[in-house]
Amino acid sequence: MNISPKSIRFDDDTLWVSLSDGRTIAAPLTWFPRLLQATPEERAKVELSKGGLHWDALDEDISVAGLLAGQRDLSARGSHQPA
Repeated sequence: MNISPKSIRFDDDTLWVSLSDGRTIAAPLTWFPRLLQATPEERAKVELSKGGLHWDALDEDISVAGLLAGQRDLSARGSHQPA
């Protein structure tokens, strides 16, 4: 089964993703520092693809599979988070 994102929204602390199978999943913005620091206008410039979310200007990619697995931004590992 291929689950794709249908829409996204943000509140002050959370990324919310509505999926093609009817679920809505959430992840804390602290997991994605580039999104946390982005303006609402920058966050709105998202591209939805079959497998995830992409912000070209922010150099941010988030997969649906990663969100479902509870995976945070791994690029920060070692510099901002304990191993």
